[in-house]
Amino acid sequence: MTTPTLRAIDTQAEHPPTADAGQDEVGVPVSVRIRERIKAAQRRFHANDNIADFIEPGELERLLDEVQGKLSGVLESLVIDTQSDHNTQDTARRVAKMYLNEIFRGRYHAAPAVTEFPNAERLNELMIVGPITVRSACSHHLCPIIGRVWIGVMPNEHSNLIGLSKYARLIDWIMSRPQIQEEAVTQVADILQSRMNPDGLAVVMEADHFCMHWRGVKDMDSKMINSVMRGSFLKDPNLRREFLSLVNNRKG
Repeated sequence: MTTPTLRAIDTQAEHPPTADAGQDEVGVPVSVRIRERIKAAQRRFHANDNIADFIEPGELERLLDEVQGKLSGVLESLVIDTQSDHNTQDTARRVAKMYLNEIFRGRYHAAPAVTEFPNAERLNELMIVGPITVRSACSHHLCPIIGRVWIGVMPNEHSNLIGLSKYARLIDWIMSRPQIQEEAVTQVADILQSRMNPDGLAVVMEADHFCMHWRGVKDMDSKMINSVMRGSFLKDPNLRREFLSLVNNRKG
């Protein structure tokens, strides 16, 4: 009778996993190289941090190979037949590509190019952008987060303005990482504040969390709504009420 250990060996002989995938010429995994650079720079690498500055050309491809190899091991440990089951033969590769190139892309790629232009007309009235659809993954369970974001901006004559589509691109870059919603809205506010330097900035996010819908309490109706208010939105209750009223009307 073939033991599980022998079966695992037989399986590896038929379809050898890329045990050395992602390793350099001296056998060091590329993830270790990247992590060493981050630590040497005394920077953090939390789930919702961007680490693009520490990834050298060609390393993302090797990292993809490494992640594929680790995911193959996970599938083996879940006792999923990835050899004779045509549905799962390429699952490890597909999931690795999905993580690095799509749903966690905001960790591994630099911020999108955003053209800023001066406030030539000296706009100083409330601007609202949204709803912008956002997609992320909960950093606790890697379950989907799907929601909408509204942005309120109170510019001044010295503010930089950005194109409408650039709000969506920057927000997608922030959200394409494992996140928790409370931190995500703060990161969105930080990047817009640094790019635009307005008198006031407001961010509201409403989202469904599949870690509640799909598992745990399995409550399909719960949503999370939170906000960040800065500058004049924080100091002026009338401005804050106007923004929230307009957002609530759009929700309806």
